[in-house]
Amino acid sequence: MPAALELHVPVAGVAVACGDEVLSAVGLGSCVAVMVHDPVRGIAGMAHVLLPDTTLTRDTGRPGKCANSAIPHLIELMQEAGAGRGLVARIAGGAAMFAALAPGGVNMGERNAEAVRNALATAGIPVVGEDVGGEHGRSVYFHVATGVVEVISLRLGRRVL
Repeated sequence: MPAALELHVPVAGVAVACGDEVLSAVGLGSCVAVMVHDPVRGIAGMAHVLLPDTTLTRDTGRPGKCANSAIPHLIELMQEAGAGRGLVARIAGGAAMFAALAPGGVNMGERNAEAVRNALATAGIPVVGEDVGGEHGRSVYFHVATGVVEVISLRLGRRVL
């Protein structure tokens, strides 16, 4: 049996896939990977969110960059690919990577995770699994056919969502 095709989703990227593909985001720090799945039709998508809100950037050409634009864009792409209404989401990332260097400072990872949760709630998509926060980086591998998300970190090893 051939190995699954892995599609890397870069920072501010959005991708949609179906079948035996794996969507990945490697080296998540304060970024949040948003994985949305249509378990009935086997269509899935990932957004690699960098910022919580479009008011924090001048770059409006990449809708995957901010939570409030990435989620609607991801849903639109998934619907164009044939996804239905029974979508579910998993999220990972949102770490406070440099908390020790800036105690009491802005925790962008926490803000990203909260903005992603809010955007998903607005879209009516429940979060059925998450691995967010802490002070460690992660990589995620989203198996499209099954909806399984593998979260791997050097500090905590492998976790399945």
